[in-house]
Amino acid sequence: MSTDTPSAPAPVKIDVWSDIACPWCYVGKRRMETAVAAFAERGGAVEIEYHSFELSPETPVDFAGGEADFLAAHKGMPREQAASMLEQMTQLAATEGLAYDFGSLQHTNTVLAHQVLHLAKEHGVQVELKERLLKAYFEEGRHVGRIDDLVELAAEVGIDRDVTRAALESGRYLDAVRADQEQALEYGISGVPFFVLDGRLGVSGAQDPQVLLGALEQAAGVEA
Repeated sequence: MSTDTPSAPAPVKIDVWSDIACPWCYVGKRRMETAVAAFAERGGAVEIEYHSFELSPETPVDFAGGEADFLAAHKGMPREQAASMLEQMTQLAATEGLAYDFGSLQHTNTVLAHQVLHLAKEHGVQVELKERLLKAYFEEGRHVGRIDDLVELAAEVGIDRDVTRAALESGRYLDAVRADQEQALEYGISGVPFFVLDGRLGVSGAQDPQVLLGALEQAAGVEA
């Protein structure tokens, strides 16, 4: 009689295209985590990888003005309307346990943040650094567009400061960022967050966790 135990199911790969300066991406991350937890309760497993997507690559590293100023200019709307949208986003984020502080947020270019996430992937702490960057940006008013600041944030998840600084100063991961962006174009991704499951199922936006859970089960071949 065979004593072999059933092998665990292969994890579902979740490739996530997102930007640090995207309030919906942090909300989407929380909703994804809720779906993943429910999937795990049913015996499922996942592997998560984050990919680069710059919503506003022309943004300067040190943007002069607040978030409402940026949104008004970027969307071509009155500042009062932009401020109202940010208030609504703050309330929505709170339902996911996130304490957005747009008054303290320092809007910036995110290309260096995307590069350091590629470094973090090589060190096995990409998921941890993604969370740290989003929290720093949306809740703590930290700057995430300068090398010195990113060196410190990466150190908090265990990456040596000298290693991070050398990687960012050399632009070692810039090609990887651009490759992610090219892949997004090939997939037809025009907004984030965007989730690709096992390279074949796409879920656009910060959907309700049940939507992503259904996609996870479909990818895994599990009956709902």
